[in-house]
Amino acid sequence: MKECNQCGKCCINYGAGDLSASVSEIDWWEQYRPDIFLYVRDGKIWFDPVTGEAVTRCPWLRKLPKQNKYSCRIYEVRPEDCRYYPVTIDEMIVDDCEMLEACDLKNTRQAQIKLDRLMADSRPPVIK
Repeated sequence: MKECNQCGKCCINYGAGDLSASVSEIDWWEQYRPDIFLYVRDGKIWFDPVTGEAVTRCPWLRKLPKQNKYSCRIYEVRPEDCRYYPVTIDEMIVDDCEMLEACDLKNTRQAQIKLDRLMADSRPPVIK
């Protein structure tokens, strides 16, 4: 498994309507990051603060100039959904994640172990 190359596919695939945030995250944003809280409606994320409509892409994802890479403008305080991704190898396959290598596809069980080790600081491991 390769290191993340910031291809942005995870954020592009899940940045609109497929993410959730906990009540504590939303409460924290309201108090400490009102710029993020502007994009919350009725306990759900991401909504345009002007129109109130769900956005079609994460408002915090930015393409880096002159590169085929993306960055998150709220990386340190992003929702748990974002911090925990990727959770499973199957999810990464569906998303065409560029971290996967041919050997990972041949032995998905071993790849899942690698992924859990890699993500240990970001999320709880998958228990099977």
